Formats: sequence, C-alpha cells, structure tokens
Amino acid sequence: MARLLLILPVVVLGFMIYAIADLVLIDENRVRALPKWGWAVLIVLLPGIGAVLWLVLGRERRGRDQPARRGPTAPDDDADFLAKLGKDADQDERIRRLEEQLSLLDDDEDPNGDADKPGRR
Repeated sequence: MARLLLILPVVVLGFMIYAIADLVLIDENRVRALPKWGWAVLIVLLPGIGAVLWLVLGRERRGRDQPARRGPTAPDDDADFLAKLGKDADQDERIRRLEEQLSLLDDDEDPNGDADKPGRR
C-alpha cells in the first residue's frame, strides 16, 4: 500500500503533464466545450480527473473522413508547381521565337552590313 501512495502521485503528475502538453499543441478548432485556457485551469485544479475529462470530452478526435495534416509536398507532387514549370517553358519558347524573329528582321534591314556606317538608320 505504501508503494501505491508513492507511485500514484507520480503517475497522476505524468498524466497531467501529458494532458497539458496535448492541450498546448492541439489546434484551437479541435478543442470542444471550453476554450484552451479553461481546459488548462480544469486540468490543474482537478488533478487526474481534469486530464481524463480533457482527453474524453475536450479533445475532438480526428475521424476517418478527416485527413491527417501533411507537411509540404515534394515539387514533383505539387500540381501548382508543375503548372508553373509548364508556363515557364512556354514563356521560354515564346521568347526564343521572338528573338529569332528579331534577328531575322535585323538581317533583313542590313543585307550589306552597312548598319555601322554613320547616317544610316
């Protein structure tokens, strides 16, 4: 019995610390019934019971229909990034064609290479 009296407070304290850490790290929109600060007060004022209430009533569980949050995707998995690459390639091709047209126009204006002579435009 004496061992239980020594171990039980440590277990309750660990459980409270877990509940408070979970409360701090969870998104505000997944907290039910009370605001986050209200749950924190409840966990501290009712040791053990407050933590159980938080895990059972206050924390919204992620259902099967709610996808887990994911971090950033790789560039080859990001549709917006791939679309931007396609636009960049189209722009590069368009610039290349315009440069070719400009060089052809330059060649047409100066067939004899007299463009460097003064007075000629």
